[in-house]
Amino acid sequence: MKSAIYSVAALAGLASAAPTKRADGPGDAVILNYALTLEHLENNFYKQGLANFTEADFAAAGYSSDVYNRIKTISSDEATHVSFLTTALTAAGASPVKECTYAFGVTSVQSFLATASILEGVGVSAYLGAAADIMSKTYLTAAGSILTVEARHSAFIRGTIKESPFPQPFDAPLDYNEVYTLAAPFITACPKDNAALPVKAFPALAASSSDKSIKEGSTVLLSTSGYKIEGKVYAAFVAVTGPTFVEAKAVDGGFEVVVPKGFAGQSYVVLTSCNTAATDDTIVAGPAIVEIAN
Repeated sequence: MKSAIYSVAALAGLASAAPTKRADGPGDAVILNYALTLEHLENNFYKQGLANFTEADFAAAGYSSDVYNRIKTISSDEATHVSFLTTALTAAGASPVKECTYAFGVTSVQSFLATASILEGVGVSAYLGAAADIMSKTYLTAAGSILTVEARHSAFIRGTIKESPFPQPFDAPLDYNEVYTLAAPFITACPKDNAALPVKAFPALAASSSDKSIKEGSTVLLSTSGYKIEGKVYAAFVAVTGPTFVEAKAVDGGFEVVVPKGFAGQSYVVLTSCNTAATDDTIVAGPAIVEIAN
């Protein structure tokens, strides 16, 4: 009963906070629809996973019933996030986007959990990156309350798959186009009446290494499969304090870069046309996700 009372009160607060818009950025309603797009993706991911893999499948893969039941809780959380944002946007007079159709390429419990870890990490970075653009304090608090839960999801899943649950003291923010670049490969089609979001996908970038465990000083191949980049580019590792730029050496199939100091856990790297900025105007590909050991 308490949770129901809280939801009603919270939605009333969101409805009274009229969507606002910065002169140089997206309005709050657009940002929340962007968040809802990601929540739809996560919600469908967990629904599909739980439909495809039973508790017995988790046990056969070496995971306890506790892990299976916590995944069910995470799935419920994501469904609640979808409902909350949908109702809030409707109450505020905005048209909430509907779910799309998705293809996640998951074939086992192990690949399901690995993908879950990536999606939760991207979700954290997406909310973090959008926070500065939210003008309404009420909307910002609502988004922040989801962000903290997504971070808990990420920590639990990372620990479950034997990765550090909190590998560094700061998470990395990603902007709208960087997040959409990572989400777009999972989306196969969306309803035609969904509001168009002001996002685009950069050319895809994939990271790999001959090192069994990628760490500071490791050489990573950033693959540009299906396209070729002409001209000088640099690699920029994303951080809350700003990007760290390193040389990108052109090789067959992409570029080789060396992992710089100061990065651990799920990290992001883009290719950019200059070594002073990594913005929508300078990014030429990526981000790629690089898991860096402590």
